[in-house]
Amino acid sequence: MIRVLMISDVFFPRVNGVSTSIATFRNALSAFGVEVRLIAPRYGNEAEAPGIVRIPGLRLPFDPEDRLVRAGAMHKAALREAAGCDLVHIQTPFAAHRAGLRAARAHARPVLLTYHTFFEEYLHHYAPFLPAGALRALARRVSRAQCNAVDSVVVPSTAMHERLAGYGVHTPMEILPTGVPVRDFAAGDGLHFRRLYDIPEHAPMALYIGRVAHEKNIGFLLEVAALLRARHPGFVLVIAGEGPAAPSLQQRVLRDGLARTVRFVGYLERRKRLPDCYAAADVFVFASRTETQGLVLLEAMAAGLPVVALAAMGTTDILSPQRGTRTAPDHPAGFAAEVEAVLADLRLRRQLAAAARLHAAEWGDQVMAARLADLYRRQLAHHTADSAAGTSA
Repeated sequence: MIRVLMISDVFFPRVNGVSTSIATFRNALSAFGVEVRLIAPRYGNEAEAPGIVRIPGLRLPFDPEDRLVRAGAMHKAALREAAGCDLVHIQTPFAAHRAGLRAARAHARPVLLTYHTFFEEYLHHYAPFLPAGALRALARRVSRAQCNAVDSVVVPSTAMHERLAGYGVHTPMEILPTGVPVRDFAAGDGLHFRRLYDIPEHAPMALYIGRVAHEKNIGFLLEVAALLRARHPGFVLVIAGEGPAAPSLQQRVLRDGLARTVRFVGYLERRKRLPDCYAAADVFVFASRTETQGLVLLEAMAAGLPVVALAAMGTTDILSPQRGTRTAPDHPAGFAAEVEAVLADLRLRRQLAAAARLHAAEWGDQVMAARLADLYRRQLAHHTADSAAGTSA
């Protein structure tokens, strides 16, 4: 049994790709002889859960979804928990990185990190008052230093591997995407979802699920929705998720007269409501240009939902085989034409749906967990060999 300490500045109930990745791997790794202990922030009154250590955090006035963990408490917990683990796996670049690295070195444990977020393209959305070029340079510098401080780096896509290599990262990197629990998305009740949200049973419906954040390029999808509404008055775009861009996007929908076309349904509970939402749609749409992977594309495909998306950064690995997906041009008219082609052809939708399910199965959580468990074993063997060589010297 390998005992791994994961440490992160975010986790459920904070919903994002990092939280989903951690939870997916934790659940799947046990089948491969890996026991995961997690250190993560406390957001409120979460119930105690086996294997999870919660660290008190402060609310951020400009970002109420996240918590600023108490660095001293996280360092103390990491030092304590790392003593009983074989390996440390850092998931985020803030207090978790400092605490995880310090604990790993104090106990002579190998340390990995997963590079989840393309910070070079994210920071200027949240600090628009600072020069974008300076923020990008800072993100590159910090990312390079943090990646080069650990023993191995996990990246979720080929594009992210190439970008970090361009930064000057020389630590060994492993391309290892987050897997999808495909069984969780296979049997949603789409008709129930449509009735619940007053969407006509036969209305053509496109779906976006994910963070409602500025970097997700959701404004682009609103332009696509306006074009499709002009051709198909009953067309509906459902936007599921929460995030800081929601108020401005909702105001834009009202201003542009799209209130009957664009529906914001907020956060959806993952066990039942989320699979129902996927099952209700005819096509999944995604326009982000900064994803490190694009996990929601795989969730949609696992549900048998054709995908129309921009091929940019991490989504390219998923889209390039063109199995259950259509890559759209990076302009609203071209994107809308691809969506319309899928909506207009029931036979094509069924072909894409079948191909999507098969493709998603190759990215299943068990497949990826097996690869991560193998990486842990290789890292431990390498660490043991280095230690033995150092002792003999």
